Amino acid sequence: MSQIEQRLNDLGLTLPPALTPPPGIILPFAMVKVVGNRALVSGHGPQNPDGSMQGLTGRVGEDLNDQQGYDAAKLTALSVLGSLKRALGDLDRIQQWVKIFGMVSSAPGYQKQPNVINGFSDLILELYGPERGLHARSAVGMAELPFGIPVEVECEVEIQP
Repeated sequence: MSQIEQRLNDLGLTLPPALTPPPGIILPFAMVKVVGNRALVSGHGPQNPDGSMQGLTGRVGEDLNDQQGYDAAKLTALSVLGSLKRALGDLDRIQQWVKIFGMVSSAPGYQKQPNVINGFSDLILELYGPERGLHARSAVGMAELPFGIPVEVECEVEIQP
């Protein structure tokens, strides 16, 4: 078991399988695209442990509170890590988290998007530490996200060949 998977296990966290999209939805793109020593990760949302989309939907600051948004971002990190594990074979191949772009479905006037996306960043930093886990980041509000999900994150990591 890799060091990162052992840390996940120690935290009582499991990686979900590949996303099971809603009926009628076709996703004709790679969830992870490896280019040289980079892995580009398509937008991910929160997932249940069985691979289905996580049930909380709506806008943070209206339908969901800050903690629920933070928890959705943490589940999104697990979804991203699951895709990276499938694409790379070993999460220890990640040398550096480079960039995270976090989107939060936000109620009008809601301005705490950074606090929500901290759910993603905090887990990455806990797993990879400040040397490998510290990343550049954006956290922006959106009027809507696909399927009503509250959080979507795309990112880039540097990997070992």
